[in-house]
Amino acid sequence: MTIPFQRTAATVRGAGAEAAALAHHLVRYPTGIPSEHRPRRCPDRPVPPDVHPGGGPVLLLHGFVDNRAVFTPLRRALHRHGWTHLHALNHSPLTGDVRAAAVLLARHVEWAARAHDGAPVALVGHSLGGLIARYYVQRLGGHALVPVVITLATPHAGTTAALLPNPFPITRQLRPGSDLLAELGRPAPRCTTRFTCLQGELDEVVRPRRNARLDHPDLAAVNLTVPGAGHIGLPAHPRTVAAVREELDRWAAGPLTERHAC
Repeated sequence: MTIPFQRTAATVRGAGAEAAALAHHLVRYPTGIPSEHRPRRCPDRPVPPDVHPGGGPVLLLHGFVDNRAVFTPLRRALHRHGWTHLHALNHSPLTGDVRAAAVLLARHVEWAARAHDGAPVALVGHSLGGLIARYYVQRLGGHALVPVVITLATPHAGTTAALLPNPFPITRQLRPGSDLLAELGRPAPRCTTRFTCLQGELDEVVRPRRNARLDHPDLAAVNLTVPGAGHIGLPAHPRTVAAVREELDRWAAGPLTERHAC
């Protein structure tokens, strides 16, 4: 009886943490409604000697019916660690097509590369944002500019939650077996982007939870589970922050080495 009780207690703690994360996010949400101004170039700031200096620009892309405020804790943590070239993007909550959103993302990536002297760009996407990032690099040639994509609670194989009635057309593309997901399942031998895909152990939005994994024969992907994390709280979870920072530091340090998915 000990193991079931421990699991129940962990689930209750996780639900409480997710509720707290949602409350904090609702407080931050209004601050993320305005889009960021595009500076000509992110200013370089002094970096303490005990942290890793940031590499190229990092674009953060939020999820469905959300805004850039979801990345506030992650962004602050990365900035403290020396990552100064961070840009959080907003896309319309009425976005009706992942493909169209990926075309718009391409423009942001091209701007970021130009603004940083042609430097490669990393993408971090939460939920739907991760699927938009994946479509861009896998189907629109974005791998040429983006060597690293990190997805957080992204329904790579769809989610049964999208089967529930709702007024948003884009949710049809998030259903398991949709035409969009079938397209993403096609061969992609030229895509050299490396993926790190994090899923929350207690995610109730990506159902079943294993659908947050990226399993594609042509794509290099590492799949990680964050214990005790839900869907909303995943971007701010300390283990998520550490995993994102580790992957970005590895990218900044040089070529990515081969790793096995776990």
